[in-house]
Amino acid sequence: MPDAPPMDKKRVMAARLTGLVGFTNSSCPDLQGDPALLKGAVERLGVDPKDLEQGELAMVARSFSETYQKDVPANCKRAIETFGPSSRIVPNLIVKR
Repeated sequence: MPDAPPMDKKRVMAARLTGLVGFTNSSCPDLQGDPALLKGAVERLGVDPKDLEQGELAMVARSFSETYQKDVPANCKRAIETFGPSSRIVPNLIVKR
């Protein structure tokens, strides 16, 4: 059976953001993701947020979340630095609780 075609970069980015927010919500006690900003970011990437709830894209999001679990303190710090108030990508996607 042939390998599946590579996933579109925008779909991978949507899964990465979803995995990051999921990781942050469950593993970073002083941080949380903003679900409305996540939904908007995913939609701007051209991905239906429902696609991230099941199937291949949901598995990719979970794999990102599991990867972030390998170094919780460093990845919590990186989450707020990259997607916090001063972010140029998605400001305030990750905020202090």
